[in-house]
Amino acid sequence: MSDGKLPRLSEIPAFTEYIAQGWDSPARTPGLVPGAAEAAAAHRARLAEALPGATVVVSAGRAPTRSNDTAYDFRVDSDFYWLTGCATENAVAVVRDGDATLYLPPPARPGDTGFYADAAYGELWVGPSPSLAEWSAALGVDVLPLPGYAGPPDGALPAESPETRQVLSELRMIKDEWEIAQLREAVDRTVEGFAAVLAELPAAIAGGGERWLQGTFDRYARTHGNGPGYASIVGSGPHAPTLHWVRCDGPVLPDELLLLDMGVETRGHYTADVTRTFPASGAFSPAQRQVHDLVERAHRAGLAEVRPGRPFTAFHHAAMEVIARGLHDWGLLPVSVDEALSETGQHHRRYLICGIGHHLGLDVHDCAQSRHEAYQGARMAPGMVLTVEPGLYFHAHDRTVPPELRGIGARIEDDLLVTRDGAEILSAALPIDATGLENWTKERA
Repeated sequence: MSDGKLPRLSEIPAFTEYIAQGWDSPARTPGLVPGAAEAAAAHRARLAEALPGATVVVSAGRAPTRSNDTAYDFRVDSDFYWLTGCATENAVAVVRDGDATLYLPPPARPGDTGFYADAAYGELWVGPSPSLAEWSAALGVDVLPLPGYAGPPDGALPAESPETRQVLSELRMIKDEWEIAQLREAVDRTVEGFAAVLAELPAAIAGGGERWLQGTFDRYARTHGNGPGYASIVGSGPHAPTLHWVRCDGPVLPDELLLLDMGVETRGHYTADVTRTFPASGAFSPAQRQVHDLVERAHRAGLAEVRPGRPFTAFHHAAMEVIARGLHDWGLLPVSVDEALSETGQHHRRYLICGIGHHLGLDVHDCAQSRHEAYQGARMAPGMVLTVEPGLYFHAHDRTVPPELRGIGARIEDDLLVTRDGAEILSAALPIDATGLENWTKERA
């Protein structure tokens, strides 16, 4: 009588012989983004100039566990992708003097036990996968099987070390032409995603809520890119003042503002980061317009400071001064404007706790491992891509704010490319003034 145990398929000769036969050879060409391998080679050359003679080891990472035996979607490590153009999980790159050797998990094909027994690399589970030789031809580097990887050579610098991450982070600040093209695509797709979201505004107001709009953008990002570049923020009414309202689980209120902070990540893994605040009804109320107009003035002051040679913090200080003066004029500051703007004051930051912008690229907050003197303490230079994003956030439970302003949150965020003689606003297709936003809403909702 059977004990109820299922036999291991690998222990059944008839099965292993049968499943190894009768398979055609499907296409297995690596799905690289055009130009990615060439851009990665140029990036490795820049690394060689920064660290001559050094051997750097970078891993692609792996998808974190979501629950039990399920995982979140895999997203390749940004430094690994910048150096290789390859987005394969559990891979390792060893880079020296501009040359790279990749160690990849080899696929398990018909005839291998793993073909049907390995849920991570068996083609019966994950689909046709490129061979190591096909990866090598596509990437222009040596590719060896990961199981044979003996670990980093003596003296190698693992990218997990702060020193190596710092060097790579600072190299990534200046984008090349391929990267800029990726970022243009990310911004263009994001603007289209905003339009798709506003078209669903009636359905969201009717009951779909913030989740419906979040799902709309995320679906658009997945269809036209790699997906959203970060957790989309959809905040209606009293949720708009919450800086990172990624829960997106509330209703969309017809008479309140709707703050959308969203970005498409391209299939080349570069992301946009754009924010606009729309009146769900199609028209700002007087109080809503009052807040948004002040944010717009601060935004324009910040934009005017983005050009080569200016301190990176120039746009931050310019926007903050406008915000502080406006809040003082409204009677919301307990001190003078000068005292609020001083290092020992900062009272206006109660309503704008975050900074005014950041680098943008493979990560939404790009180049974050850089030294202070190379980031906030540096000057802007051609090829940098950054955001400018002032806002005002009056929480519904903040008793320092007059009742008519409580629950109003507004932010404007644009993505800019620093050029040789100024800056180009990549996201200029979206209006920033209240009237333009009203028209944009009415035309699409």
